[in-house]
Amino acid sequence: MHSLRKARQRIGAIAGIVIALLTAGTMTAVNAQAVAGCGVVYTVSTQWPGGFTANLNVTNLGDPINGWRLAWAFPSGQQVTQAWNSTVTSSGAQVTAANTNWNAAIATDATVSLGFNGSWTGVNTAPASFTLNGVTCTGKVVGPSPSPSPSPSPTTAMDTVAAMQPGWNLGNTFDAIPDETAWGNPLTTQALLHQVRSQGYKSIRIPITWSNHHGPAPDYAIDAAWLNRVRQVVEWSLAEDFYVLINLHHDSWQWINTYPSDSATVMNRYTALWRQLAGSFRNHSPKLLFESINEPQFAGTSSDEQGDQLLNTLNTKFVHVVRQSGGANATRVLVLPTLHTSSEQGRVDALAATFTALRDPNLAATVHFYGWWPFSVNIAGGTRYDSNVEQDLIAGFDRVRTAFVSHGIPVIIGEWALLSWDHTRPGIIERGEFLKFLEAVGYHARIRNLTTMLWDAGQFLNRNELQWRDQGVFDMMKASWTTRSGTASTDQVYVPSSGTIAGQTLTLNLNGTTFQGLCQGSTPLSQGSDYTVSGTTLTLTSAALTRLAGNRAYGVNATIEARFSQGMPWRISVISSSTPTQAAASGTTTSFAIPTQFRGDQLATMEAKYADGSPAGPANWTTYKEFWQNFQPDYSAGTIIMKPEFFAEVNDDRITLTFHFWSGKQITYYVTKSGTTVTGATT
Repeated sequence: MHSLRKARQRIGAIAGIVIALLTAGTMTAVNAQAVAGCGVVYTVSTQWPGGFTANLNVTNLGDPINGWRLAWAFPSGQQVTQAWNSTVTSSGAQVTAANTNWNAAIATDATVSLGFNGSWTGVNTAPASFTLNGVTCTGKVVGPSPSPSPSPSPTTAMDTVAAMQPGWNLGNTFDAIPDETAWGNPLTTQALLHQVRSQGYKSIRIPITWSNHHGPAPDYAIDAAWLNRVRQVVEWSLAEDFYVLINLHHDSWQWINTYPSDSATVMNRYTALWRQLAGSFRNHSPKLLFESINEPQFAGTSSDEQGDQLLNTLNTKFVHVVRQSGGANATRVLVLPTLHTSSEQGRVDALAATFTALRDPNLAATVHFYGWWPFSVNIAGGTRYDSNVEQDLIAGFDRVRTAFVSHGIPVIIGEWALLSWDHTRPGIIERGEFLKFLEAVGYHARIRNLTTMLWDAGQFLNRNELQWRDQGVFDMMKASWTTRSGTASTDQVYVPSSGTIAGQTLTLNLNGTTFQGLCQGSTPLSQGSDYTVSGTTLTLTSAALTRLAGNRAYGVNATIEARFSQGMPWRISVISSSTPTQAAASGTTTSFAIPTQFRGDQLATMEAKYADGSPAGPANWTTYKEFWQNFQPDYSAGTIIMKPEFFAEVNDDRITLTFHFWSGKQITYYVTKSGTTVTGATT
């Protein structure tokens, strides 16, 4: 396969333009008085020994058609081996391409695009003529003068982006290096796309890394097999009625970032790729959007302001290249990022200046949003969705709304989630705190008319089973698209595993809803005896918690739900626990684990200090270390693993570790590092 790709040559030549006049007969779906006529542009875009790629643009010059069959004969024995945007059948030299279920209708003066891979030997002569529904295409029209068709309602970029809400990213797939399955996801299927669409998503972002899939300078010819696979998934997505967004993805840090020191090479490569992509998708549906660069960044710049200027040059070039390619690209919505896709004021202002200079009505802005960083990765004590997290969210969304939306420029939050919400690293982000974040993002984006596209690299949708990994997480996201949901200060109520259980209080976050009551399954709890409500204070009584705790085995003994007037219920787990205990240990800086009996509790975070109270280990500006990166609980093994990354930045000394648990309990442990040797003790 690799040797075949090397042999391919991009010839970019129009092999034939064949147009014919209807002289007799009838046209499918057109009555005897109908106007008919058609034109075909047949282009061989890529050719290699024994194979080629052809694209056909079929224009209906007559009355609207609903259902079509394009026919031609190959003059040199060519054969179609793979087709897209049509169903192809062959009999000897005769070929017929029939519409798919999503492109059957061709309005007057509208064009439908299709294409195929083919085989050839000897010569690859273009077909001499084509017929559309039995009508020979010459580019002329016969029959009564067509009645004026009603003008379609104007669709602005703002309308298009609004129709894309909500969106989903096919992450770690075509952006993976070097190929589609390299980062652990299966091949993309129509069934996957259908499932995502059935869940209510209206747009799909397909991040694509092109670095490993094109040839050398000066042409930088894109590998035909890779491009055809991308085209296939794009067209499957369009067939599912998605809006689709494609881009240059990890190219941003693989080679585009060298622009400051190698501007000519980067610009030539960047331009060549977008010229090819613009040509390949020139006549695809306007529901296909292009994004210039993912998370643009530049090495060796003196400031972000210099980076803004470089990005302006690339974004501007991107717009000009695509617009000059014509066809549907003349008005296709193009998406431009800020530097780093940041919503910082300076980056937003710089992109706004680019929009002003371009004066193009079919542009959209994009930024990414992964939340307040300490909360997104659980560092510096950022364990909860607190005012820091919320104000960061509101400020960023307000900045892009003010700079763009209020001036008629739509905004796509092209990626959003939390950086460390990942099914392979459970516990970094507490589930209830994450649910509050999801609810808030949906609400604050919705009231500001921002379109959001969830970053899903497999942590949300299990692509092998086509099921959500956590249905409740998806349910909260989905509810946030249209309404608010009530939450509470916590979704965990810890009770002692022995002794008297006292009543406990939670604060309700009503979010514009009204509290309706508590239930365990379908059974309502009794207000008064099981719980009381005063304003936003919910109190669970001693009697109720004692009953719910049951035999008080460590862990979750019961789950109840707070119901609100709208949105999703708020689940509350009743958990029995005792204070965790730890034991002495020894090991090395590359292999050290603290024996820990968790006793029903869950680890929230860890502090590390030297004897003088100063922070120990990485991120020495905070005593709270990054969850999983520096330490990791293993509940099944009964240990807390201290990572080599932690000890790599620790002095030879005695370090005090304080472990914070979700019950509110804290325990202290001491580790001593001497060279590569580590010992641990409880005192």
